[in-house]
Amino acid sequence: MVSVIIINYNTFQLTCDCISSVLKHTKMVSYEIVLVDNASTERNPALFLEKFPSIKLVKSEKNLGFAGGNNLGIQHATGDTILLLNSDTYLTEDSISLSLAQLQKDSSIGVLGCRQLFPDGAIQYSARRFRSISWELLDLFRFLLYFYTPKARAHRMLGQYFPHDESLYVDWVNGAFFLFPRPLLNKLPQQQLDERFFMYAEDVLWCEQIKQAGYRVFFLATTSIIHLSSGSTAISKQLRLRKVMMKHEMKVMELRKGKGSYYYTFGCIYLGKEYLRLFIKWAYFKITGKLIR
Repeated sequence: MVSVIIINYNTFQLTCDCISSVLKHTKMVSYEIVLVDNASTERNPALFLEKFPSIKLVKSEKNLGFAGGNNLGIQHATGDTILLLNSDTYLTEDSISLSLAQLQKDSSIGVLGCRQLFPDGAIQYSARRFRSISWELLDLFRFLLYFYTPKARAHRMLGQYFPHDESLYVDWVNGAFFLFPRPLLNKLPQQQLDERFFMYAEDVLWCEQIKQAGYRVFFLATTSIIHLSSGSTAISKQLRLRKVMMKHEMKVMELRKGKGSYYYTFGCIYLGKEYLRLFIKWAYFKITGKLIR
């Protein structure tokens, strides 16, 4: 059975839409929905049970963040497979069954993510490589990538360079759809999802730990979900969140490489490039009033 863990924090209607899509499209596998309310103030979480009496509702007394909320949900789950599903996603087909079939077919997979789309059909960059000095330099001096064939370039870089039209092993997948076998938790450092990040870049951290435990990360291109992932309309908030991401990326690099010469060289390149991009975003917004996605 698959335990679908959904976290709600003041997103009542989005969460209802997500739950409805799971109930509508999931046909070929047994499952349960565990909804964790992270101390929302928007509405009484008991309203979820009125609309969806079959779900398990877990109410937290405080906002535990993404990792903590999911760990709480897992404690109340009974399935042998866990799916972390963002509340701002919805299914358009039986993605859970299709993803589970791939996971069960390949015992080397520690976590599986599927294709994610914006509501307008645009691809989200959910299949990724870990950041590295070479990746950052190739991303900065993009003309060098044209020495690669298109396929080699896509596989080398993933993310925005990859059309997300091929299933393959990757370094990390977006946590909005994060499917893994429950026994995997026993192989992680704390026998649960790492909670050191309250929000953002947890998926990068978890995938690094999953790979260190000897498993692989898989991107499944043959099924898609819609992920709203609507960026904040406030430029100040968008820039602030990006800075949090950068801080967390440096923490992951420290975990991967230690705090030596590689770490500091990477930091100079990565942080310099990202702060330049933040400045360009800010300047573009000030001139045009529009945000760059």
